[in-house]
Amino acid sequence: MTVVSVRIEDRVKKILEEAGINIGEAVRNYLRELAWRIELERRLERFEEKTRDIPPAEKGYSDRSVREDREGN
Repeated sequence: MTVVSVRIEDRVKKILEEAGINIGEAVRNYLRELAWRIELERRLERFEEKTRDIPPAEKGYSDRSVREDREGN
């Protein structure tokens, strides 16, 4: 683990503490969420790069595929 220090205004700290907010936990949760979003964006970009050259399915493919699956059961 790594320690990260953050400076905030006294007024902000007081308001948060009066509201019963655990500042450290709130900051950790925010940073986890931010890191998750960044990782998701990176993965989506890699996925888009890998699928960019795949041509779309031909017209009517979905209908035929569903029909074949239904008839096969």
